Amino acid sequence: MTTAVRTAVRPWSAVSALGWAAAATALVLGALGWWLGWVELTVTAATLASALAVSVLLTLGRSTYAVELELSDHRVTVGRRAIGRLEVRNTARGRLLPARLELPVGRAVAELALPSLGPGRVHEEVFAIPTTRRAVVVVGPVRSVRGDPLGLLRRRVRWTDPVDLYVHPELVSLGGASSGLLRDLEGQATRVVSDSDMSFHALRDYVAGDDRRHIHWRTTARTGQLVVRQFEDTRRTHTAIALATTTADYADADEFELAVAVVASLGVQALRDQRELTVLAGAGSLRTDSPPLLLDDCARLELADDGTATARLGGRVAREAADATVAVLVTGSVPTAPDLRTHARRVPVGVRTVVLRCATGADVEVATNGGLSVARLGSLADLPRVLRRVVGS
Repeated sequence: MTTAVRTAVRPWSAVSALGWAAAATALVLGALGWWLGWVELTVTAATLASALAVSVLLTLGRSTYAVELELSDHRVTVGRRAIGRLEVRNTARGRLLPARLELPVGRAVAELALPSLGPGRVHEEVFAIPTTRRAVVVVGPVRSVRGDPLGLLRRRVRWTDPVDLYVHPELVSLGGASSGLLRDLEGQATRVVSDSDMSFHALRDYVAGDDRRHIHWRTTARTGQLVVRQFEDTRRTHTAIALATTTADYADADEFELAVAVVASLGVQALRDQRELTVLAGAGSLRTDSPPLLLDDCARLELADDGTATARLGGRVAREAADATVAVLVTGSVPTAPDLRTHARRVPVGVRTVVLRCATGADVEVATNGGLSVARLGSLADLPRVLRRVVGS
């Protein structure tokens, strides 16, 4: 994607702290020199005023550039470098003097020296952005800076719009590891009894209004009374993933990064398998239209003191994904296993529930009791093994 602007956008001038100090000093010394008749003070005030006047002249004028800011890819995985290119072309009729460009990258600002350019000449800079943490990095806007050598006054002109760089969490391939847990085989049987479905459950006496197609004729002939089939309700696999985002549930930031990577890996696998998916994290749900959009939203996730606590995850699944058949609750190492089992009871009855505790460097542990599994993993590479043990238990 390329951002190109041929005219200045939102130019502004800023007087530095040194500039304000020089102006105030010039006024005070000028007033004292006039009041006391001291020529030395008057000369000093005039010198400062002259410096300010020169700085104003140096910031005046207009440069005409065509600036293009381009990123090779707007989505990268954490740990990989993003490559960018900055191209500046002189669109004026005359030669432009050397200038300085500012390129904000996240919270840092890179300064680039722009040489003197003749009419139509182009200057190009290629830069690399290291990505050590999952985040959304704002690159730009590109600004040209003009001012005096003393730093009294600066005039900045914005030439491009900012560009978002999505640094996605690391993923692990699940493949067959998740097929037993996140399955979608002609629908999954539930404990809800229905009068018409695919999974046979039991027989009951005929009631007026029942569909005669479901009469079990062999039993009816044997007992002499009309008997109909009952079925277990079936539904497509709907995976609900809920992530705790409160600071109190994690020992450190690395645990949260591991938890986000776990959520992203599970979600991407479910989407690739074309399963219905709901991901609950932060204030709402993440986009699940495609893996890139899901990963974009994962890149934005942050810990907060008032974030969603582990104790509320089961309730969120019950409210926002009531038809889920598989629920995966992801949290840090702070909540204890007994607490996690208690919190998981808020998930609707009949939903296969897996609680994943992310504890950096810890050994794998899996404990299953009925339809609830509580597992601990110490790295993202442990996730396939954890899922296999959950499925096999």
